Amino acid sequence: MHPAFSVIFLTTLIGVGQGLFLALFTGHLYSVIKVVPMQADPQTFYGLGSLVALLFLGGGLFASFFHLGRPERAWRSSARWRTSWLSREVIVLPAFMGALALYGLVQYLGWSPVLFSLGPILVDVPLVLGALTTVLAFALFICTGMIYACIKFLQEWATPLTVVNYTLLGSASGFTLATAFATLYAPELVRFYGVWAIIITVMAFGTRIASLIRNARIKHKSTLQTAIGVRHTQVVQKAQGAMGGSFNTREFFHGKSRGFLKSVKWIFLVLVFPVPVVLLAFGLASAAFAVVALAFVVQFIGLLAERWFFFAQANHPQNLYYQTI
Repeated sequence: MHPAFSVIFLTTLIGVGQGLFLALFTGHLYSVIKVVPMQADPQTFYGLGSLVALLFLGGGLFASFFHLGRPERAWRSSARWRTSWLSREVIVLPAFMGALALYGLVQYLGWSPVLFSLGPILVDVPLVLGALTTVLAFALFICTGMIYACIKFLQEWATPLTVVNYTLLGSASGFTLATAFATLYAPELVRFYGVWAIIITVMAFGTRIASLIRNARIKHKSTLQTAIGVRHTQVVQKAQGAMGGSFNTREFFHGKSRGFLKSVKWIFLVLVFPVPVVLLAFGLASAAFAVVALAFVVQFIGLLAERWFFFAQANHPQNLYYQTI
């Protein structure tokens, strides 16, 4: 497929926003149940952190408009919510952003009336809002991943690993950013976030490698023989079938060589996984903002390459007709 940079930025930016919120609420929840120490200034940490997450989500939403032929009709994309994962994503994304904004606001204002108690745990308004927003965050991960995983004829995408990788990669980048953010506003949580960022990054590495191995072993159902109904074992295409390019050759094929794809694959494998882990390990030892921030920047650049490769690797069956140009 031809990777659209608008969708690449959409999926990576909202992934950071989702992951950052999940990190913030995890720290909030763990402090309530006394697993981690209470922050010195929770209003600023959670309120400002929620604003940063919203900025990433807003950036992703803004990028998505560049993928629309008629942006003024974007609202119509939610009409098919019963059957379309894209429509569900269009509904869940603003709902998640609204819930996140409300969570950040009540945290920043320090408005936390207790609703009920669960033994020694006091359940207040921010905790309930955070739980609701968490459900929406995971729902958004599922919707975004299923947009691609539900396309059966693109066998590289049609796997549960697509949804798992979207979730883990977004969470890894969010927890890495939370580690950098904590060095400024909650030093007592730096180790907590840093360790989890490393764990999630390692988990994401395992599932992404699994998807690469799976895709390398795919036996495509469509062949030249099935495309033209000829069972001969040796069918060779000699021409594209058209004198020039077309919508099909532009939108369903990336136009790059196999060597280029292999280079992009190794770039994202290095930048998304081992380099951030090493930088995070150094950052945890020194609690240096610059080192941990660099880990996030490097990982995000790697995620851009990873998402480009994800789209480019999908082999649309129509390319059987246009493989010789």
